[in-house]
Amino acid sequence: MTTKPIALVTGASTGLGEEFARALAASGHDLVLVARTGPALEKLAGELEQSHGAKSEVLVADLSEVAQRATVVGRIADGAPLDTVINNAGFGRYGSFYQMPLAGELGQIDVNISALVTLSHAALGVMVPRRSGKLLNVSSIGAFAPAPGGATYSATKAFVLSFTEALHHEVAESGVHVTALCPGFTRTEFQQRAGVQSSGVPNAAWSEATDVVAAGLAALDRNKAVCVPGFLNKFVAVSPRFGPRGMTRRISAGVMKRLDAPQAPTPG
Repeated sequence: MTTKPIALVTGASTGLGEEFARALAASGHDLVLVARTGPALEKLAGELEQSHGAKSEVLVADLSEVAQRATVVGRIADGAPLDTVINNAGFGRYGSFYQMPLAGELGQIDVNISALVTLSHAALGVMVPRRSGKLLNVSSIGAFAPAPGGATYSATKAFVLSFTEALHHEVAESGVHVTALCPGFTRTEFQQRAGVQSSGVPNAAWSEATDVVAAGLAALDRNKAVCVPGFLNKFVAVSPRFGPRGMTRRISAGVMKRLDAPQAPTPG
């Protein structure tokens, strides 16, 4: 009996995480599904088994909590070997930094940075010695420029991008693939649940979740260091290199003002 490869996906209950789980199941993987919401994970696990014959382990964990992160680390280190780890979990908030609750700003750092670093360390600690495996960390198009109105979020995603690029280079000769995925505005229920009034964002700026995930997994297979899905997003990612920082900040602030719901999660 052939053993299927196993992929672990964080933030798997909704949005890009759910789409990663569906795509990986369709490509012949079994899954380890990680999120805070157990019922949603159980529902998804049942759907993946019915539609693709994929077996799923469900790990309910709040990655902002150190003790709960340790449960996921333990699964990576001691469970059935993982072929792929997708660090997708993350969140952002919109508003002037000084007016935002500090707990929410620190929470972004806990989930977007601390949890991602912890799970990346666990994954590479297993993959590099065996000289195989794939690690994808979800950053954002917001990583390429400061975002007034989403200051902490864009800073955390800039960390994820730089960190992942460095890891890609460190393990390049080990056979392990490491990729940073940097999506822009993506059509999922994420926006609606957040109450973001995004009608001011032009249609050309939006991507479909299926397209983002397909691009990310293809880049991971090819071991690309960075994947920016979509032509417009590629232009946005490159343009800050050629303009003054002040102009970049002003343009970014203008984009953020189109999200007129206070304390709404930032895209990506």
